Amino acid sequence: MKISIIGAGLIGGSMALKLREKGIADFIYGIDNNQEHIREALELHIIDAGTDLEYGVKNADFIIIAVPVDAARKLLPDVLDLISDEQTVMDAGSTKAGIVNAVKDHPKRSRFVAFHPMWGTENSGPASAVSNSFSGKAGVICNKEESAPDALQLAEKVAESLDMHLIYMNAEDHDIHTAYISHISHITSYALANTVLEKEREEETIFQLASSGFSSTVRLAKSHPEMWVPIFKQNKENVLDVLNEHISQLRKFKAALEKENYEYLEELITNANRIRGILR
Repeated sequence: MKISIIGAGLIGGSMALKLREKGIADFIYGIDNNQEHIREALELHIIDAGTDLEYGVKNADFIIIAVPVDAARKLLPDVLDLISDEQTVMDAGSTKAGIVNAVKDHPKRSRFVAFHPMWGTENSGPASAVSNSFSGKAGVICNKEESAPDALQLAEKVAESLDMHLIYMNAEDHDIHTAYISHISHITSYALANTVLEKEREEETIFQLASSGFSSTVRLAKSHPEMWVPIFKQNKENVLDVLNEHISQLRKFKAALEKENYEYLEELITNANRIRGILR
C-alpha cells in the first residue's frame, strides 16, 4: 500500500524504514515543512518522494502523523478533511487526550487511530532513523472503540509490523501513565543538566569526569525543546502532579542529609530498590 509520513524525522523515518523492510509499504511519501529533512530522507531511501500535504494525504492508503503534539493537534482535523472512508490515519504523539479531543466531533473521526509508539531518543531528523527502533517496545492504542474496525485492524497490522506489542487504554489514562514513566524523566534530566552547568563552570572537567551513570542520567537533556515543550504543555496537569511528588521525594533526601539521619537515607534508597522487581 501507499503510505504518507507527515514528519520525516526520527519517529516517522524509523517507521518508514521498518514498514518498507517488512513489505508493508510499496511507496512512501514524505511530507515535511523542513525541506532539508525531505532531501535527507530521499538520500537515505527512507521515502520515495517528497510532496505537499494535500497530494500526499489524498494519494495514500495509510497516513502517519509524526510531528510534535501541538502541531499534530492542529493538523489532524485538516488531514481528516482530505481523506475518504477507505483511508486510515494514525498519529505517533506522546500525549493523547488533546489530540483525541481535537477530533471527537469530526465526521471522519472513525478513520483515525490514536497511537503512541513507546520509543524515542535524544536525537532528531531522518539521519537518526533506525529500522529496528520499535522492536520489542510497547505500542499504545487509545480509545480504540472510537475507530472503525477496519481502520483499527490496519493500524494494528502496522504496529505489529514494527515488531511492537500492543496495549489498549483510554487517552486520559495514557497521559497519566506517561507523565510518570516518560515526561518526569525528561524534566529531571533537564533540571540535573542545568544544576551541573550552573555549579560546575569548568566544562572540560565535566567531560573528563563524567561517568556512565551521569551520562545516562542526563542523556535525555539533549532532547529538543521543539518536541518536549508541546508535550509538557499538552500534559501540564499530570506533569505538575508528578513533579510535586518528585520534589517531595527530593526534600526527603535533603532532610535526611541535613539531619545526618543516615538510617532514614538508607530506608529511602532501600525503598527505591524495589524498582528492580518492576524494571528487569
